[in-house]
Amino acid sequence: MDLTRYHFSNAIGAFFEMATSDARRILPPHLQPVEVQHSRSILAITAFQFTESMVGAYNEVVLSVIVPPMIEHGRPFPSAAFYPFAVGVTKRAAREHGMERWHLPHYMKDVEVQLIESDDALSVQVRDGGRSVLDLSVTNFHPEPDRLLFNCFMMEGDRRFKVNLFMEGAHSEHEEEAGSLILHNHPMTERLTLDEVEVYPLREQWFHGGVQTFEELERI
Repeated sequence: MDLTRYHFSNAIGAFFEMATSDARRILPPHLQPVEVQHSRSILAITAFQFTESMVGAYNEVVLSVIVPPMIEHGRPFPSAAFYPFAVGVTKRAAREHGMERWHLPHYMKDVEVQLIESDDALSVQVRDGGRSVLDLSVTNFHPEPDRLLFNCFMMEGDRRFKVNLFMEGAHSEHEEEAGSLILHNHPMTERLTLDEVEVYPLREQWFHGGVQTFEELERI
């Protein structure tokens, strides 16, 4: 199997309640949102500080809707499944790589993705020139070695894709609602009703260094 690896110094993610009406508008017809309660689905914000990849070091932020995972016989149960609808990266080579290899929907300009680490939190500031995109904070909680499977679904035209990916490293995960999110008006967030997105996360994750491994891309 052809594996693609991305090494990182930090990778964080947080899940926030969002309007199901927005989630259904974003998702293609073959995918459905996961609801935490009636009319409330899940927005995932993830950020990566890649140190080694096919295109070198870069930072990335991804906005996704959480959908049901695809269960496969003999494989571990995925921790979550994502449908990314906006991806921002800090350099052109990373954007071209992500679009060509993974069919990910990138914002077509370089953005600033700054990760600021303290003893118990990691903050992410995403800027497009002088324009704010989002501000995210995730907090720490007793990291332990872990390896988790996730699904990622993509579209290009009428073609449907899926890829399995593993995250491996020192992993912190909790539901203490200690992090925060501020979304700003910007093309990356324009598909969201901003005042319908919860400020505090349902779940927070932080990988303190490790590797993200993609399996082969599948047409579904």
